[in-house]
Amino acid sequence: MLATEPYQIILVTTKAQEERAKIMAKELNSSRFRIFSVSQPNKRRQMVRAIPEIRTEITIFADDDVTWPSTLLPWMLAPLEDARYGGVGTNQRLRRATSPNWQQRIWCYLGALYLERRNFDCASCMTSILLDKDFTEQFTHEEWLGQYQLNADDDNFITRWLVSHGQRISYQHHKQAEVLTTLEDNSKFLKQCLRWSRSNWRSNITSLFWDRHIWMHQPWSTYAVYLTTVSHWALVWDCLLIYLYLDMTNSWNSASRDVGLAVLASWMFLSKFVKLLGHYIRYPVDFLMLPVSILFGYFHGLIKGYAMLSLNVTAWGSREGADDDDAYRMIRVSPKQQEAVEYHDTIYYTQ
Repeated sequence: MLATEPYQIILVTTKAQEERAKIMAKELNSSRFRIFSVSQPNKRRQMVRAIPEIRTEITIFADDDVTWPSTLLPWMLAPLEDARYGGVGTNQRLRRATSPNWQQRIWCYLGALYLERRNFDCASCMTSILLDKDFTEQFTHEEWLGQYQLNADDDNFITRWLVSHGQRISYQHHKQAEVLTTLEDNSKFLKQCLRWSRSNWRSNITSLFWDRHIWMHQPWSTYAVYLTTVSHWALVWDCLLIYLYLDMTNSWNSASRDVGLAVLASWMFLSKFVKLLGHYIRYPVDFLMLPVSILFGYFHGLIKGYAMLSLNVTAWGSREGADDDDAYRMIRVSPKQQEAVEYHDTIYYTQ
């Protein structure tokens, strides 16, 4: 990150880790670091703590598990020269292990395909948007189902805010704007999938039925991306397609029926393969694991179904210490409690 020569790097950690962060910054021997802390490890609160300290027109948010190419900043800044754009995203790839065992290879393969499917992430934003008092108010008081104060899913909120306020988002799909990240290379990856699925449900339901701006501004994405949250169940639809085909072609002769079934099977296979073609071009050896991805796609339907039934859960379950303050990510509040939370947050922000 330092190699990209940003104006400053604002690092917000917890009070318990503040000294360690300062020691790290000192060891890196860079004056670009500014260290701040919050009492509880919550990304929204950490971001709000940093925003008043920003001194540049553009802000980039970065997690602690990403690696930037040295060419990233010019690519992220260029679209924002157009005043119509409020945010810029990059494409993400998995940082592949150097010498994984066969189990790690499979988990990393599934993780790489996950990023291939959703390889864009809105990472930078005009600072003026973040400094807007309405943004801060909504960002720190987002409600879920009118019963909870949601302190998770921060990236989804920012994307929805930009869309609902008429700001365009540019995505830079180029090697020089490619950010590498890490995912779990063991069974904890399933817990990551569960967390992502819950976040996807909450955000897409909000976009579809509460915000509703996407219906007018992004009709194709509404159909191809958002609606699949509620309509796409791979195993159910594939079984139904085969059943309906066999039922409707019952009067065909055997040869014609077999040819038709082969065409249907080929089309179903292609639909599961074509979106991942870029990955297989980069790593041809991974094509041998294609059956694994198809089977996992069916299994993921179970994860998605369980996530749908547990949307009030925000636990990570995949990182040590990440859930120590999980109860703070989604707070069930009554009207009186909501007033108390708002008062507490006002005091917290002014401090």
